[in-house]
Amino acid sequence: MKILLHTCCAPCLIYPLQSLQDKGSKVKAFYYNPNIHPLSEYKKRKEALEALSKELQVELESPEYQPAEFFQAINTKEERPERCAVCWSLRLGKTARQAKEQGFDAFTSTLLVSPYQDQEMLKELGSKAASEAGIEFYYEDFRPGFRKAHDEAKSKGIYCQRYCGCIYSEIERCKKPAKK
Repeated sequence: MKILLHTCCAPCLIYPLQSLQDKGSKVKAFYYNPNIHPLSEYKKRKEALEALSKELQVELESPEYQPAEFFQAINTKEERPERCAVCWSLRLGKTARQAKEQGFDAFTSTLLVSPYQDQEMLKELGSKAASEAGIEFYYEDFRPGFRKAHDEAKSKGIYCQRYCGCIYSEIERCKKPAKK
């Protein structure tokens, strides 16, 4: 199966890529994340992903950074969980359309590896994007590989971010009391 894998960051690529390849899938990574803010953070994540993609010998496509797409989609929906649903829908929709245009059999996302994301909502939004684009959404709960992959990323010195990427999540992270 040829799968376009929406990829949010390098650490989150490790396990889903391995799992898909172990099942015999041909995978291309797709770094479409207009939600990431600021530009310096976007570039750090992209550079880490480019290096890892090269190491793992996986093709990577990254459309031009367009943060306005995120802010236009969010509009006045800055609160969670509505904000997250809009953001995921934006990214999954773009990935689905890209997969269809490029002749892939299906698409999926590294968002499915995170224990911090709503799996059921991601599954629902992925299925909706698939239906609208006329392509299959491949769902797999990649969460069992999250910790091991992130430990591997840290041991290799791969950049590991501390927030999902959007300015709102960065503000929320900074407001939390520091861990002792």
